[in-house]
This record gives sequence, structure tokens and C-alpha cells, in this order.
Amino acid sequence: MMLLKRLVACVVTFVAVFAGGAAAFAANEPMGQPHPWQMNLQAGVTPVMDDIIWFHHFLLWIIVAITLLVMTLLLVVIVRFNARRNPVPSRTTHNTLIEMVWTVVPVLILVTIAVPSFRLLFYELKVPPADLTVKATGKQWFWSYSYPDQKIEFDSLLVQDKDLKPGQPRLLTVDNELVVPVNKVVRVLVTGADVIHSFSVPSFGIKIDAVPGRINETWFKAEREGTYYGQCSQLCGRDHAFMPIAVHVLSEKDYAAWLATAKKKFSADNSGPTTLAAAE
Repeated sequence: MMLLKRLVACVVTFVAVFAGGAAAFAANEPMGQPHPWQMNLQAGVTPVMDDIIWFHHFLLWIIVAITLLVMTLLLVVIVRFNARRNPVPSRTTHNTLIEMVWTVVPVLILVTIAVPSFRLLFYELKVPPADLTVKATGKQWFWSYSYPDQKIEFDSLLVQDKDLKPGQPRLLTVDNELVVPVNKVVRVLVTGADVIHSFSVPSFGIKIDAVPGRINETWFKAEREGTYYGQCSQLCGRDHAFMPIAVHVLSEKDYAAWLATAKKKFSADNSGPTTLAAAE
């Protein structure tokens, strides 16, 4: 039993040190984008992503507890019920209490997981009254954004490595970012122009397919200013890996200034969207 206690203590210590180190490392990670050796989810900047992170950690502790329990039971069986300690094997074939426990406890665990899981799913799917509506259209291999109420439309293409400025992340930087105001509910209409794409921004907790001939919708409410990155998350052809998403969250004042400029630059009534051919 002393060996068993030491093994359990070592595992618990390892988990605590690992969790503490991961938390300290995550505190220094860049916002809105992946980083080398990342082990956790990206830091959330929306209520939905905050709930996703909470649910992830909640499940992780349940998984750790179950793993430790099963490992402990296996060690107990190995130590106490081996052939050397039990030269005459037990002929026990039934134990009502144990069978009730291993039936009821898993059911309770599943219910404990299901309740917050369904609550989170409904929270993600129910789009609240929107302050701003944007439409994202996936194309091979870039995104087109339009603001129906403001009559703005433009394409967003990957910035090549040779054109990157200092501090701009490779394979994530685009020429025209999707710009939204902070602390506003943004409704996103998503569709595809050719094949199935997927609009995904991890820091917002959103990921939804862009299907040709169909409009899907999702939403987010960014609570911090900054630039947040995502990528097409549905294999869509040769340049699937070069189809980033960049969302720039501005203060209301800066967003109003950008909007005034964008109406002149990207007016859907005049010049229309910047085309792929023109960008090349």
C-alpha cells in the first residue's frame, strides 16, 4: 500500500506542476493567434469562447479524476489480487453493490456533463439581436466580406511573405481585414461561392461551414480591441492552407472613422469589391 500511495502522490504532483506551468505559459501567449508549443485553447475575447474554455477545463478535471480512479483500481488489483498473494483464487461471481455503483455513477457523470454542454450549444446557436450584420463568402482561396446595411463589399487576401511588415504573423495576415466595433453583437452570414469552406476564429469561439447555395449564421461579441486571426477549417482545394481570416476589433470612434473611409473605398454601388485579378 505504501508503493500505491507513492505512485498516486507522484501522479497528483505531476498534474499540479503541469497545470501550473501551462497556466503560466498561457499568460504570456499572444492574443488572437496561435503560438509555438501551444497546449491550451486560445484566450477568449467573447462570452461564447469564455464559456467554451470553462467547459473545456471542467471536462479536463473530470477526465483527470476518472483516469486517477481507474489507475488506482488497477494498481490495487495488481498488488492485492495477484497469484502470489492469493494462491486460492476467489470464486466470487456477483456483487450487487458494486454493479449498482458502476451503473449509477457513470450516469451521474454523463448528466453532469450534458447539462452545461446543452446550455452552451443553445447559447452558441441562438443569435441575439445584432448591432451589425456582415456576410462572409468563402472562395477559392480567399474571403469576400460585405456589410449589407452599409453597402460595402471587399475581398480579403493573404499577404505574401515578401510583403509582410514587422510583427505581422505569417500565413495569417491579410490585405483587407474584417473590421467590427468592440462590445457589439455581430451577426455573421456565411456562404460559399464554389466549394465548402469553413469560417473559423478560435478566439471568438466560432466555426461554421460556408456551403454554396446555403446561408449559415453565427455571432460573436468581441469584448477587447485587437486583431484576431482564424483560417478556413474545411479542406477546400490546393490553397486551403493560404486562406486566413483576420478580424480587427476597434473602438466605436475608430470604427466610425474606418466606416467613413470604407464607404468611399469599397462602395458596392460604385467600384464593387476588390477582385482577385486586380489584386494579382
